[in-house]
Amino acid sequence: MRFRSLRTLALTSVFLLAACGGGSGAPGPSAQRLDGRTFLSTTVEGRTLVQGSTLRLAFSNGQVSANAGCNSMSGPYRIDGARLVVDELATTEMACEPPLMDQDRWVADLLDGATVALDGDTLTLTKGVIHVVLLDREIADPDRPLLGTRWVVDGLISGDAVSSIPAGATAALTFSEERLDLEAGCNTGGGTVRVTETTLEFGPIGLTKMACAPEVMALEQAVATVLTGTVGYTIEAATLTLDAGGIGLMLRAAP
Repeated sequence: MRFRSLRTLALTSVFLLAACGGGSGAPGPSAQRLDGRTFLSTTVEGRTLVQGSTLRLAFSNGQVSANAGCNSMSGPYRIDGARLVVDELATTEMACEPPLMDQDRWVADLLDGATVALDGDTLTLTKGVIHVVLLDREIADPDRPLLGTRWVVDGLISGDAVSSIPAGATAALTFSEERLDLEAGCNTGGGTVRVTETTLEFGPIGLTKMACAPEVMALEQAVATVLTGTVGYTIEAATLTLDAGGIGLMLRAAP
């Protein structure tokens, strides 16, 4: 995906976010209280979120990122009085359905000088008739447990790229105490695994010996290659990411 600085507001999802003047009213939260936190929308007044979409705001190292179901936006932010100030945003340039494109525009405009308040785990943004209530992601959508969850492979990671798996194929991992049960795409099996807070140390993995379509066998080989030796992992909400040093897997928790 391409990124660019936003200077104008147009149908191509290019936005101008100018800094507001000095804040007014009661002081808002400090940037330090927001930094490192992610929030998900729970209530929106003055606008109607596109069905199935959620506004996600993340604050990290002086940067704010936003996603409302289509493009991702990010840029430096600060708190001026009680207002959120974003001097300039960059955005991805995916083409989505018109309602989602319009939603991108009003979210970008909201970030341009919204009054902001933080009460514990609840963040509110207000601008004009728009009032958005968001809840800390760790409360609204907590991390799923590694053990006992069936993790389905959604993507194969190679460097900075993520490729999809073949249509109709399913690969999944289920971890229990010192054990991995593997659906590799074609064959099934498993092996031992040692789990720490940040790594998975895989022992030899045994699989059945069925032959399947070439693309499914390629998926199986890619999965097996990642599940070798010591692999780093992170969990955020329903997403598990495995990092084997340049290659990896992106997985989602099955319902």
